[in-house]
Amino acid sequence: MASSASLPPAFAGVAPVAAALPAHYQAVRAQSVALVQPLLPEDTVVQPTLDVSPPKWHLAHTTWFWETFLLTPYLPGYVVFHPDYAFLFNSYYNSLGSRVNRADRGTLSRPPLSDVYRYRAYVDEHMATLLKKLHELPATVTELLELGLHHEQQHQELLATDIKYILSTNPLAPGYLEKEAVATPSEAANGDHASFSLATWLPVPGGICAIGHQQEGFSFDNELPVHEVLVAPFELQNRLVTNADFMRFIEAGGYQQFQFWLGEGWDLANREGWKAPLYWSQQADGQWLRYGPTGLEPLNLAAPVSHISFYEADAYAQWAGGRLPTEAEWEVAARYFQATPQGGNWLETGHFDPQPLPPSADPAQCHQLLGDCWEWTYSPYHPYPGYQRAAGALGEYNGKFMVNQLVLRGGSCATPESHIRISYRNFFHADKRWQYTGLRLAR
Repeated sequence: MASSASLPPAFAGVAPVAAALPAHYQAVRAQSVALVQPLLPEDTVVQPTLDVSPPKWHLAHTTWFWETFLLTPYLPGYVVFHPDYAFLFNSYYNSLGSRVNRADRGTLSRPPLSDVYRYRAYVDEHMATLLKKLHELPATVTELLELGLHHEQQHQELLATDIKYILSTNPLAPGYLEKEAVATPSEAANGDHASFSLATWLPVPGGICAIGHQQEGFSFDNELPVHEVLVAPFELQNRLVTNADFMRFIEAGGYQQFQFWLGEGWDLANREGWKAPLYWSQQADGQWLRYGPTGLEPLNLAAPVSHISFYEADAYAQWAGGRLPTEAEWEVAARYFQATPQGGNWLETGHFDPQPLPPSADPAQCHQLLGDCWEWTYSPYHPYPGYQRAAGALGEYNGKFMVNQLVLRGGSCATPESHIRISYRNFFHADKRWQYTGLRLAR
């Protein structure tokens, strides 16, 4: 179990105001439940692919995290809700014992969803007691609490994207949201994609630049240590690549021309029969539809393209005469253009889909750096110079995944706004498409 010495300083940052933590805890926990409310109980058990976990499992796993890392070691006399839940809802922490195989999470018809909600209520009640005692406990407990909040917010993003994938695999194509609750894309947004203006190129000076978490507040250990890198001057497009842009690639035969593709990406696209981004489908009359928040919807050409793999992003960049930025270039640009989360499209916005730039957007400004889509970079997910993996269970949080994956930056329409920062490093294998992953060109 966790001890007062088990949390590495890299996870901590500046301790938050203790008085605000109970309300923050309640708000984060309520958000997870709210994301599942539109579902039927049957929807919460489905696991159509290895990358996706059942919504019921997410609700239980995030609760297990609080029970395991805070209540059991720090609340005297705490009794675990159920002795078998540690086996059922541990995710990947080898140091905490055996667990259900990831591929078998969809077999957990028991415990029922009602018991998972009882589990959450039980843990929340005891967490309220612990929160009242924070002033009596080591500072590490406050740091663990903030880590737990960000951990649950990570699972909220996974909930949003996993729910979309689960519902999309149903032949009835049920929507997550009611059609009346979502604004209908304008006719112009679904019109002739040749009418959409091209993105503009903005210069970024480069130089010897500091990379990593440089502000007060929380960060994950993979965002540290802060270190200097040499970045050559470059140019970055002022917006994300749109569905209209990507449609040009498709119509030009981009999925049939090997010269634009990395070898293993070309093999994968042919093996899987990829002809368009995930969730796109072309009808007999030639119309393109896309599975979205309300079910099958007309493709909004003005919106950023999403649900593409690294291989597709790189192939598009090669075809378009650009490239993907490195993660250092992305972070340097985000700081240079003073990107902030305010006004972006986040989980709290309620769209659950990337949104088009308004016609009034200034082409001389850089847009959508934070929110809408995670942006693929051409950087491997490796530790920063001087990174040291923590001992114990929390050392498994990030460090053991630092191989064979690519870094993504910027957050998405499924990311909670208070969870993101310029230095935030997301990471996926190159073939993954179920997240809101898009791209921006550099050169």
